[in-house]
Amino acid sequence: MNNVTFITELGPYKTAVDQTLVSLQQNHIIERIWQQDHTVWRPDPAEITNRLGWLHLPETMQPTLAPINAFVDAVRGDGFTHVLLLGMGGSSLAPELFAKTFGGEDGLQLAIIDTTDPDTVLTYTHQFPLDKTLFIVATKSGGTVETISAFKYFYNLVARLPEVKDAGQHKEAGRQFVAITDPGSGLQNMAERFGFRATFLNDPNIGGRYSVLSHFGLVPAALVGVDIAQLLARAAETARAPQAAKLGAIMAELAKAGRDKLTLVTSPQLASFGDWVEQLIAESTGKEEKGILPVVGEPLGGPEVYGNDRFFVYLHLPQNTETLPQVRALEKAGHPVVDIKLHDIYDLGGQFMLWEMATAVAGHILNIQPFDQPNVEAAKVLAREMVAAYQESGQLPQGQSVAVTAANLHNFLAQIHPGDYVSLQAYVPPTPETDAALQALRTLIRDRYKVATTVGYGPRFLHSTGQLHKGDAGHGLFVQFTSDPMTDIPIPDEAGQLGSSMTFGVLKMAQALGDGQALVEANRRFIRFHLEQNVVEGLRRLL
Repeated sequence: MNNVTFITELGPYKTAVDQTLVSLQQNHIIERIWQQDHTVWRPDPAEITNRLGWLHLPETMQPTLAPINAFVDAVRGDGFTHVLLLGMGGSSLAPELFAKTFGGEDGLQLAIIDTTDPDTVLTYTHQFPLDKTLFIVATKSGGTVETISAFKYFYNLVARLPEVKDAGQHKEAGRQFVAITDPGSGLQNMAERFGFRATFLNDPNIGGRYSVLSHFGLVPAALVGVDIAQLLARAAETARAPQAAKLGAIMAELAKAGRDKLTLVTSPQLASFGDWVEQLIAESTGKEEKGILPVVGEPLGGPEVYGNDRFFVYLHLPQNTETLPQVRALEKAGHPVVDIKLHDIYDLGGQFMLWEMATAVAGHILNIQPFDQPNVEAAKVLAREMVAAYQESGQLPQGQSVAVTAANLHNFLAQIHPGDYVSLQAYVPPTPETDAALQALRTLIRDRYKVATTVGYGPRFLHSTGQLHKGDAGHGLFVQFTSDPMTDIPIPDEAGQLGSSMTFGVLKMAQALGDGQALVEANRRFIRFHLEQNVVEGLRRLL
């Protein structure tokens, strides 16, 4: 971390953090993590020893750099100008970060489909030139429902179905598809069957949210023009930096003291890093009725709008100092602050290692297993039940929703207690106008009730913060928004075939209903507003 400055203002919490750092040293915790000692977290090695491959990615990925770069050269040489990455969670957040942070004139234009929203899928269908678009199908398990549904849809478009009745008559369709997956997954078999251009097999001993420096991150990064060798070099420099243990100790000790809302303030260029770190922290620590809530993208306010459950991490580039006065005001008001200044955007390579290690350390201190996700399956199971009901009766179960009025929202939020947070869960098309309306709503709630707020688009957030929502101590209030699509589109039952028994709109609503049911069954405070087709107008009504 030669180029990175790491400054902490912890006030009365400094003593506890210092004591924890001594304990970490006495118990050789960092050395034991590097030795892949599962007893740092649990006596049982299950879902630990097979999840620590991320530790050595700066070295183990070195031999793959030349093949990845050769692949990128071949893609460019064949005239591709755009990339659509089909993935969820750990398979999509890192590529999105690279596209938004590093993407420029040198690379291909990359966008992410991490949704089942039909209007969004159609938007990219029309925006991207089909014959010049490379499709990356990225899923560790090889069976992620959102990802495989999107693959089947886009494969049929490329294969010119229904104009060509049989994909066998359009054998070149597979040449526009690339797979990133674990060895032996269903996607590997699918890639062979449909003649994918390339398949990148990842180290299976890496969990999705720790995979940013593996094939899942580096292949898309190279396509958008990132110098992946330099990125790995910065990661190697930081891998064993002592600041990782310190950051982990700060995260854990402040959470134990009630300051469990890690609020990330970033330079505008680094905003997408917040979405990546949100999944890492939420899915790793939000379980066993504990949790550190990452708060990203919340507009920065004055000290008076924050409760005493916050601490702030200020991650910025040297040229971005616009928010520095506000951060200093928070320090002066007694809020703990960690100030991390990067030299340039390639220092994010080191930040990946820093935050992954810090999260692993925080898990040890809080007695949390940071590599599993025990509550994620609940919403998936219930969504599958909704789909089964639809396939049997031709309609989804009716979810309970309330009238879209400010009074109903106000009455729901009357349940807020100090230390709570409000999560806005938007199963609606993500547009700039909707972004602005959700930001206005979260800011109003934050300022009025002095609580942390988060915003997530569904089903995307299910693969990011969904674990914490059901696994933490129950301090969340969940406001779900659903909408009707402007145009629905069928999901092919099989790639290369015309039959369809379900649409993207039905799948998305099944996921919303399943998630809502999972929250209710976990005794979470929950309300649903159905906004029909005019999403922005409905959100403004609540304002």
